[in-house]
Amino acid sequence: MNRDLHSIRRDYQFDDLLEEQSGNDPLALFDTWLEKAIEVCPDDPTSMVLSSVDADDWPHSRVVLLKQRNEFGFSFFTNYDSEKAQQLAHNNKACMTFFWPALSRQIRVEGTIEKVSREISETYFASRPRGSQLAARTSKQSTIIENRDVLQKAFNAEEQAFNEQDVPCPENWGGYVLKPKFIEFWQGRPSRLHDRICFILESDQWIKVRKAP
Repeated sequence: MNRDLHSIRRDYQFDDLLEEQSGNDPLALFDTWLEKAIEVCPDDPTSMVLSSVDADDWPHSRVVLLKQRNEFGFSFFTNYDSEKAQQLAHNNKACMTFFWPALSRQIRVEGTIEKVSREISETYFASRPRGSQLAARTSKQSTIIENRDVLQKAFNAEEQAFNEQDVPCPENWGGYVLKPKFIEFWQGRPSRLHDRICFILESDQWIKVRKAP
C-alpha cells in the first residue's frame, strides 16, 4: 500500500471534560459515559480492546465485549483454554480500552484480573442465546483447525447432542473480572488539545489528576 494517510484526519469536538464535571468517583463517571455511548453508538457500544502480555513479554490485544460492571470491577467471558486466558494466567495485569468515535471519547482501565465465581459464569451462560451457548461448547478457541467445515460439523454435533435440552456451561468457559487500579477518561477536543482526566487508586482512595494530551 502506497497511499498518503496524512490527509485522513478530523477535528475532535463533542464536549469538554473539566475537573468539576468529572467528580471524584471514576466508576460513576464510567457508567455515565457508557450510558451515553449506548444511547448514541448503536454498534457494539460495550466493545473494548483487551490487552494482555504473554510469557515472552509480547503484548496482545483483541476486541471483546464488556458484560458486567459492578462493585467488583469490569467483567467479560471467554474460553479458559484460549490464548488470552493463558496470557492472563501468566500475568494477571491487563488493560481495557473503550473508544466511542461518535462522542470523541476513550476510557482506559488498567488493573488486575481474576476469574469470577463458577456461579456467576453459569448464570451468565444460561442467559446467552442458544446458538452462542452451542458455539462456546464447539470452539476449541485459539487452536488451529483445518477449515471451516470442521467447525461447522462440530457445531452440528453439539446441536444434535442437546436437542430439546438445556445447554450446560462448559467447565473450561467462564468469566474474568478486572479490578481497576487506574482509569483514564479522554475527551477529544479541537486542535488536539484533548482533555485527559486520570484516577489512580491509592490506599483505597481515588486520586484525580489531569495529564497533558
